[in-house]
Amino acid sequence: MREVPMRYVKANQTGIVLTVLLSFLFHQPWILAALWIIQLTGVLTEGRLNLFVYIAKRVLKDKGQETQAVELQRFNNLLAVLFLTLALISFGFGWQIAGYAFAAMMFLAASAALLGYCVGCTVYFWIKQIRAGRFRRT
Repeated sequence: MREVPMRYVKANQTGIVLTVLLSFLFHQPWILAALWIIQLTGVLTEGRLNLFVYIAKRVLKDKGQETQAVELQRFNNLLAVLFLTLALISFGFGWQIAGYAFAAMMFLAASAALLGYCVGCTVYFWIKQIRAGRFRRT
């Protein structure tokens, strides 16, 4: 199984948090569009052209020991693109509250991941359990 250094994963999460925060502070949804392009490019190129990872590779000389599975990283990035897409569509229709709500969800998920809890990882686990027929309601 292929792995991604956690330092690069954290760099992407940090970039997401800072970009969404800038969008909120300046009340500029177009900043989210730039983040959407960065994340979509990362998904389509398996992280090779993600701006935040590119910067981390130049700044951080050591990759570190901790890693994350590429499959899990891709799933999390797809979730980021989904939430950013929903935010941008909402802003496009003039639904400011919905746009900010989707962006806030993205911000909170990336912030939680930086603090050690990966929301996307939990969702991924649930989906795998359901597909394997091991998910039961009690």
